[in-house]
Amino acid sequence: MAPKDAKFEEADESLILDSISKWLERDVAPYAMELEHSDTYPTDMVEQMKDMGLFGATIGQEWGGLGLSASTYAKIVTKVSEEWMSLTGVFNSHLMMATAVEKFGTEEQKQRFLPRFVTGELRGGIGLTEPDAGTDLQGIRTRAVRDGDDYVINGTKTWITNSIEGTCFALLTKTDINADPPRQGMSMFIVEKGEGFSISKRLEKLGYKGIDSGEMVFEDFRVPAENLIGGEEGQGFYQAVGGLELGRINVASRSVGIAKRALDEAVRYSQERSTFGKPIYKHQAIQLKLAEMATRYEASRLLVEQAAKAYDEGRRCDLEAGMAKYHASESAIENSLEAMRIHGGYGYSKEFIVERLYRDAPLMAIGEGTNEMQKVIIARQLIERNKI
Repeated sequence: MAPKDAKFEEADESLILDSISKWLERDVAPYAMELEHSDTYPTDMVEQMKDMGLFGATIGQEWGGLGLSASTYAKIVTKVSEEWMSLTGVFNSHLMMATAVEKFGTEEQKQRFLPRFVTGELRGGIGLTEPDAGTDLQGIRTRAVRDGDDYVINGTKTWITNSIEGTCFALLTKTDINADPPRQGMSMFIVEKGEGFSISKRLEKLGYKGIDSGEMVFEDFRVPAENLIGGEEGQGFYQAVGGLELGRINVASRSVGIAKRALDEAVRYSQERSTFGKPIYKHQAIQLKLAEMATRYEASRLLVEQAAKAYDEGRRCDLEAGMAKYHASESAIENSLEAMRIHGGYGYSKEFIVERLYRDAPLMAIGEGTNEMQKVIIARQLIERNKI
């Protein structure tokens, strides 16, 4: 299929972002604060996101999805995160699962699952993290053992977004515990909820409220061998890592949204609040904070654009995605803290959104690989790309 004209792409993106903005203003902004504080799942908003096609945002048009570029997708995530970051986790985790199937699945798996992912008939996420294995994926213990036409799975996954409300997951397992290195003995399956698959608990969180994060337990859970992604054992680690690039661009985009909203709230409040006979934005101490916040936001936004562009061009982008995720998440944390300081005592109140931003931001430095790991990835790729 010939590529679309750039002007049409820009027009499509503009229409999509305008539609998202109107939805956020009409159906999210009036209710997000209450849902977040009560930690209530936003059922109506999820249904609205289905209607808008967000569960098929990056899935190809041949499967019924919107087929959006990572660049456009990143802008959607940023815009939604400016209003309520939690919502982005619902469709991003789902799309990471879909990416694994679309990039690595067999033709039969694509035909069977992708159209149902697009509509949200099957909705879920990706099961990587375990109680003793997070950033170190090779340390997972969940096992899948072949038994006739099935695999029998035993193990536990934790901190899985959509685990309670979702129905289908891309699950990373060990199929060969003796493989050396361990990553060569890892395989990924598409699993739907059923006998032997349970949720042991709903995890309470500092921020990222309203969205379900749970612990999944597999006890002699049987999955058809035909659900092994790609149909070949030993490819799971590489399939998981391939999805993490988009995941890190997503987390970076969320961070940009948080950083932007913190900046906007600080700029607005600094003009409303007066001390010592003048608006606080006229105090040099506040001016310095605003300047640093604006610069952090703009730098982060540009890093995300660079990473998304590399992803869209099919280039290896762990360096670019790592830099975007690292810088943007740290910027979100710093901007949320500075916004709170500019608001003074009001920033500590649940009546103001900066309190929520301050609680949401730290997750960005942890999710999809810690920032410490991002630095290692960045350094390794710098050497790899500049060998002497």
